[in-house]
Amino acid sequence: MPTLHVSSLSRLHETVATVRASHVVTLININTVVERPAGIAPERHLFLGMSDIVAPMDGHIVPAEAHAERFLGFVSEWDRAAPLVIHCWAGISRSTAAAFIAACALGPGRNEEEIATALRAASPSATPNARLVAIADGMLRRDGRMSAAIERIGRGEDAFEGTPFQLALA
Repeated sequence: MPTLHVSSLSRLHETVATVRASHVVTLININTVVERPAGIAPERHLFLGMSDIVAPMDGHIVPAEAHAERFLGFVSEWDRAAPLVIHCWAGISRSTAAAFIAACALGPGRNEEEIATALRAASPSATPNARLVAIADGMLRRDGRMSAAIERIGRGEDAFEGTPFQLALA
């Protein structure tokens, strides 16, 4: 069964090696240097430069529809033969939002509440970026159910860095 794995930047290389990932998605501030993990071809690494914010702020890039479009396109082209690792700086907000979005996109008949519950069980610190989820919710025509599911699980436990975790697609 294909799996999504979420990690912080500091645990990226370790996570990719451990799970033998074929694809990586980076959601991080635009000027952050991220070394592509060994074994990941350039076309299998998506870099999305954005800040972890939900409203425009001077000097920052707010998550936008263009980011969600690129992410959804990349995920739809993932062959699922090997795991996909999604990471941000801390592995708590942008990356957990992206994992939730990917699970919803790749399981169009799957219930959003079920996915959100699985996300919370896998990561007590997960606090998905609400703006990124809301954008994808509209693009995937989930009629607000994705946002409602994330709102229901609420803010995760306080943490400086999340522990890497797995989210199954089925």
